[in-house]
Amino acid sequence: MNFAGKVVLITGASSGIGAAAAKQFAKLGASLALTGRNLDNLNKVSSECESAGAPKPYVVTGELTKETDVKNIMDSIIKHYGKLDVLVNNAGVLETGSIENTNLEQYDRMMNVNVRCIYQMTHLAVPHLIKTQGSVVNVSSVNGIRAFPGVLAYCMSKAAVDQFTRCVALELATKNVRVNSVNPGVTVTNLHTRGGMNEEQYKAFLQRTKETHAMGRPGQADEVANTIVFLASSDSSFITGASIPVDGGRHAMCPR
Repeated sequence: MNFAGKVVLITGASSGIGAAAAKQFAKLGASLALTGRNLDNLNKVSSECESAGAPKPYVVTGELTKETDVKNIMDSIIKHYGKLDVLVNNAGVLETGSIENTNLEQYDRMMNVNVRCIYQMTHLAVPHLIKTQGSVVNVSSVNGIRAFPGVLAYCMSKAAVDQFTRCVALELATKNVRVNSVNPGVTVTNLHTRGGMNEEQYKAFLQRTKETHAMGRPGQADEVANTIVFLASSDSSFITGASIPVDGGRHAMCPR
């Protein structure tokens, strides 16, 4: 795989899966556009990408729930690079809660960050991706294809991302723009601690993956990143509308 001369935009690139994907694309020569809210972390990831041999990434901060910020991000990237080849919609949040205790404010927050932002960013990217016959990779979750209690709004948001992926893939297939998603299982990032788990709870959560994941362990951000890069590359030229689990077999398991 070679991304030399290709412009790749990654949202939520300041940590976790987004940062890991940025480094993988960097090793393959991509011209990167990295966006997120934490400028210090973005600059750190940018430096690591440069060390991997990539051209200096273009870094732009913004709040994806603000329509003007999203438009500014896309406009500034096109102004800087003149084109877009790959969009990786990675930014997302996780919060716990059931139908009994998830209020509408929390529900709106989950749907805005995990679904609405992807919708707007993709909408703005499509005209540019059509010109380059590019691709979109959405970062969903195993929660989009399987039901789990206690994370209702999150599950709903990721199911919406998977349906969005399929619908847009059909709409853009004749224009040679591919749209796919990756569906990670439990992955070692800061997503869960940012979602409210303390250190002890998170340690127990990771320990439990020995039972909840067929392969008996959580995933690593690099493992998800490898699949993102594959789906963005010409090596997956006949794959579109797919949701690929990267979850150690969790999607195939049933309670016993």
